[in-house]
Amino acid sequence: MPNLKLSPFLIKTINSIASMSVALSRLKKGLVKQRKSISAIDGGTIQLTIYEPNNPDQERSPCLVYYHGGAFVLRDFGYMHKKTCEYALRSGCKIVFVHYRLAPDHTATIILEDCYTSLEWVKDHSLELGIDPNRIAVGGDSAGGALAAAVTQLSRDRRGPRLCFQMLIYPVTDASQETESARNFVNTPGWNANLNKQMWHYYLEKADTEMMKYISPISNPSLENLPASYIEVEEWDCLRDEGIAYAKKLESCGNEVTLNYLKGTFHGFDINLKKSIVQAALNARISALQNAFKLPT
Repeated sequence: MPNLKLSPFLIKTINSIASMSVALSRLKKGLVKQRKSISAIDGGTIQLTIYEPNNPDQERSPCLVYYHGGAFVLRDFGYMHKKTCEYALRSGCKIVFVHYRLAPDHTATIILEDCYTSLEWVKDHSLELGIDPNRIAVGGDSAGGALAAAVTQLSRDRRGPRLCFQMLIYPVTDASQETESARNFVNTPGWNANLNKQMWHYYLEKADTEMMKYISPISNPSLENLPASYIEVEEWDCLRDEGIAYAKKLESCGNEVTLNYLKGTFHGFDINLKKSIVQAALNARISALQNAFKLPT
């Protein structure tokens, strides 16, 4: 595992398996699913999967725009959809699951713009989607956490959709990889420092220097005026310390932050939703979403 090479062949193989896992996934009872294709800024196409509770009486629902993990090079797996379906059912929100395009075929800037364009599309089409434009949040796990954090910053800087919340699950935040956990966790399950270096190699190839403060979210000199955040980190994860550092920097800039440090866990531990430790993590995430989506009294 510490010497595993993320070769183009391995990436292609894993993505084929991931595609099959999504195709074999069954829609959870109580949800409705639809697919949308939207235009990207470069003329390409972004695919979206939308999950919503089958609740015809609710006119305007909150929405979580979700960016999946996968080192910026891997597509979504079926278990990721199962988790987001849990968020939808138990928090009463709609999920817009973004199938952003991937490195190395696409640059970091294109990937970020795919993610931001998807958020803008949700806000612009909130009426027809039955979404409350004042209760839109973003979320993501791992590399998707980096994308959610970046979109949050971009939306503030571009005066785009006003977000009510961001949920970052074991997020990537720091391209420097200089934290203690990033240096030392070379043989941890799920993800490790060696794989992390390879991920950044792919993601930073042909990166636009003007976008680096978003590509590496913790490097942005301005983290003021961002929405409330829920950040989860795992004890045995090379990304642990950069997640903690990002939470502390957000808080020091005057933002509301909930940091959940889970002991005895590793990166990607939440594949099996039946495990009690996974259920506890899901409960905490869903509770954070429920609080974020409460209507003001």
